[in-house]
Amino acid sequence: MGRAKAAAKNFTVDMWWTGLNDVEVGLFVHSRHRAKSRQFTADSDVIGEVLEGGERAGLITYREGLWKSDDPGAKRVVLKLFTPAMTWRGSIDLLIGRSVQLSTGAGGFPVTSWSLNIDGHDQIVQVERSARKWPGMPEQFSFFLIEGGEARTYRLRQDWINFGGDYTLYDQTGARIGHLNGHVFHMAGRWDVTLDGAPSPLLATALQLIGGMLKFNGAARRHIGRVVRGVRQGAISLAIDKQEADLYLNPRRPR
Repeated sequence: MGRAKAAAKNFTVDMWWTGLNDVEVGLFVHSRHRAKSRQFTADSDVIGEVLEGGERAGLITYREGLWKSDDPGAKRVVLKLFTPAMTWRGSIDLLIGRSVQLSTGAGGFPVTSWSLNIDGHDQIVQVERSARKWPGMPEQFSFFLIEGGEARTYRLRQDWINFGGDYTLYDQTGARIGHLNGHVFHMAGRWDVTLDGAPSPLLATALQLIGGMLKFNGAARRHIGRVVRGVRQGAISLAIDKQEADLYLNPRRPR
């Protein structure tokens, strides 16, 4: 008899329409979140959750102050994943400098770049939109994870028939290993995620953060497009936010 097929991992990334929810409502709740984790900053807002088996397995926040900034270099998406007890698990940041660079190289086509940082994993993971896209063609993102000394590459492609923001995940051999099923009538964004073959916890965490990123995908793309046009026309002198600039620092620099 052949070996039993490894069980798939299923979870849901459910983004909320507003920050008014059972996690945020209550006197001094925001202050208690900040006391539990330094990663929960003063401008953080809980805007989503991760569900496993119908139970809350994680919370997703974003830096509201950054995203609402009037400064083109400071206006960016920063999402963070926490446990229900508000222990930080990971973050995904929109990189303005890198996105503008890639978009400029693509002739102005908006190419977003995201930096993914997962607790306990030394690698800073780059999640980037592909510049190879013709009108009407599905968009694609790619990234790689270093596990056990091996770099494994992944490709997330938008489905051809796509009503609710559906994406399929492929590994480096081109094999289909997962699917993000978007809900058509969920305005804030909700994705039922299936990862085949007992995926690593690292890949699952990465997809939970990427699922949250998809809520901001269109708005982030439009923002980068405006910044690129402004820089090209000389209307914007781009200054990179310090926290983003820290991600570009040379690790071998004198300290």
